[in-house]
Amino acid sequence: MDPALESLKARGQKDGRLVKVQTIPARTASYAPWPNWVAPEVIATANAQGIDELWEHQLACAQSAHEGTHTVLATGTGSGKSWAAWLPILSDLAIDATSATTRISQLGRRPTALYLCPTKALAADQLQTLQKLIHSTQPPLPVQAFTADGDTASELKRLARGSADIIISNPDYIHHVMAPGHAQWTRFLRSLKYLIIDEIHAQRGVAGAHTALVIRRLLRLARHYGANPTVIGLSATLAEPAACLAQILGCENDEVKAITEDASPAAAKELWYWQPALRDPLAQLSDTANSAEENTLEEAAELVAGLHHERRSVSTETAHLLAYLANQQIRTLAFVRSRYGAEQVAQIAQKLLTVEKLSTKTGNFGVKHQIAAYRGGYLPDERRALEKALREGELVGLATTNALELGIDIAGLEVAITAGWPGSIASIWQQAGRSGRAGKAGVAIFVASENPLDDYLIHHPEMLADPPEHSVFDTSNPFVLGPHLCAAAAELPLGPADWKLFDLTVSSEGAQSVQDTATDSQLVPGPIATLAANRLLVKRPGGWFWNATLPRSAHDLADLRGTGGDPIQVVRRDSGEVIGTVDAASAHNLVHPGAIYIHQGQLYTVTQLDDLTATVIDYRGDLRTRPTEQLTVQITSPGPAFAQPESGIVWQHGNTNVITQITDYDVLRQPGMHFVTNRNLDLPPRTLQTKSTWITFTMRDIDRIGIAEGDLPGALHGAEHALIGMLPLLATCDRSDLGGLSTVLHPQTGTATIFVHDAVPGGAGFSYHGFQNAAEWVELTYQQLKKCPCQSGCPRCVQSPKCGNGNEPLNKTGALKLLAALRTP
Repeated sequence: MDPALESLKARGQKDGRLVKVQTIPARTASYAPWPNWVAPEVIATANAQGIDELWEHQLACAQSAHEGTHTVLATGTGSGKSWAAWLPILSDLAIDATSATTRISQLGRRPTALYLCPTKALAADQLQTLQKLIHSTQPPLPVQAFTADGDTASELKRLARGSADIIISNPDYIHHVMAPGHAQWTRFLRSLKYLIIDEIHAQRGVAGAHTALVIRRLLRLARHYGANPTVIGLSATLAEPAACLAQILGCENDEVKAITEDASPAAAKELWYWQPALRDPLAQLSDTANSAEENTLEEAAELVAGLHHERRSVSTETAHLLAYLANQQIRTLAFVRSRYGAEQVAQIAQKLLTVEKLSTKTGNFGVKHQIAAYRGGYLPDERRALEKALREGELVGLATTNALELGIDIAGLEVAITAGWPGSIASIWQQAGRSGRAGKAGVAIFVASENPLDDYLIHHPEMLADPPEHSVFDTSNPFVLGPHLCAAAAELPLGPADWKLFDLTVSSEGAQSVQDTATDSQLVPGPIATLAANRLLVKRPGGWFWNATLPRSAHDLADLRGTGGDPIQVVRRDSGEVIGTVDAASAHNLVHPGAIYIHQGQLYTVTQLDDLTATVIDYRGDLRTRPTEQLTVQITSPGPAFAQPESGIVWQHGNTNVITQITDYDVLRQPGMHFVTNRNLDLPPRTLQTKSTWITFTMRDIDRIGIAEGDLPGALHGAEHALIGMLPLLATCDRSDLGGLSTVLHPQTGTATIFVHDAVPGGAGFSYHGFQNAAEWVELTYQQLKKCPCQSGCPRCVQSPKCGNGNEPLNKTGALKLLAALRTP
């Protein structure tokens, strides 16, 4: 291990930041010979890249796919999954090129393959790796490979359509371009032999459901043109990978073969469980006193007593680690959960590194550019430049969202930092795998943020050793399924042959009778009938068609990212330059009028927001903004429920409308984020139709539990925050995928109620998973709250970083009493 890392490790153990070190032992390789069907040219190409043999899992995957079986390969990072997927198509293309009469494709045509990546960054990386492989011998392999996505130049996309053997793309491009214009892609689709889907473990929630339905539509089109593609899924370690790929494809589990034994070599790796440094209580007292009008001596003493457990924010701690490692020329990726967080970490680290360089006088080499941010919303040229700089070592540290989590092989990375829970155990291991690539030892650091789940994990690291989670998504969500049925009908008319592919049933429960003007009334699946009733689909002799008289394209109905509409462009007022984008669902929070917006370390003030753009001007100063959100919940369709024995406590799940409105924002001054002023906003409310789990307490229960009337709002609020904080450990989601509300008297339930809802249209199954596993959910939450050493509540137990009410009111003691009551069988 690098001496600088040894020094950091020793310092962390001494000051209590390094809670535990987990050593992942080295693994030796198990090799397999080349199968006899692989073309000699492909073996020569592999030999030129230093690949003399296959690992056993690569052979198993390639052999299964070559035999025409849908296959999923679920092994660790750096295990050569892409090479296993490329082997069948490269061999087929090489053999096809050497034979004037024999054709490999089932229709006697030159075969093609489509490789789907979840991100453009991964697509660009895969193309670079594939092109290097193709041209590693002379003559090169007879393979034409292209990317086709939103970043690809128009002339290259036209060339791909006309002559590509292999296309690397993403679900967005398939949905918006290839599927609606499938007639132009006939050559490629009718010869499609392999469909490779990378990083399938990342398909979860609403985005996973959208991706699954895009892929089913793509397979439908390929089969329409006479092809029958074999699908190869690539995944990090995942529970039941065969079931995951089968759900994506809409087929039975036994139609998919899973390869899960990793035969690749791996160097030993260390995973550090790290908590931020404690802040100096006297400095905290000074900060608080500066923002308060007056403190008595007694209040000051109480404040000091209560501040000994306050730690740096996860962003600040991550920035300190990134700056230290960059100063030691240790190449590092720091994964941050949000776009704003990535910008913030990079900005703080740049300042720290600049001060460090000036103080140590180690040289002047443009230290600001040693660390950068990388996130969605950047323009294509910015992303490609950052990826190139990182590969070539011009950047030492990069603060990134999960956009760089997936698949990209950047040689020489020594450390990967995960700043807070990334949404799943699989993601923690995937991010950790970015360090120590190409068989080299590495260090991964999980930095706990101050929320209940992170604090629980660093004190219970055995949770990360448990089997990884299932990938959970629901393709029957009407907000997802309906738009894709419309898109499918616009591509080819829908009929009974398609019902199974889209999980539609014609039965007394799942179907409705609709009037057909050409014939008599007929029975069709419920979703089809609903779309017909809304005049989105029309019945003709050839099947169900998209209503082409409508002004909107069918393919514009689906929001594949689940972000709530078309992205908002962020535009400079002085030049009209588009500097980035913000998803529509986040626009009111991030780019409301008056907001301080950050992009690549540059600060801007938002002057205007409309449905399409946010207009900004340059800002130089130390002010920041924090919006206030008002939220209400309407129950629209109650579902299953159960009551706890011998009490009036009831759990229920069902459909709800969550209505939010950004009403005002605080202006804060750095570095202590001290309150300066509050300003009102006039923004319309937004309604989210979703699913929720709610818990009701009768006043008799509240009296029995022993919570005073004045403490009840804070108790409910604290319990709500704590439950939301722990649910991601059970439901394979992120805290940002959830929302909640607590109220002493809800107008529909008529009593005290706690709501936890999915923060996506139509729901994603997360709150329902909590409902189904209520006992385990409550127990985890209760134990975390009980062991937290604070007295009145902190971010590690009942405070929430996304609370729209500024974490007021909160009552930890009352929340603990409510959770104790919920534990009662």
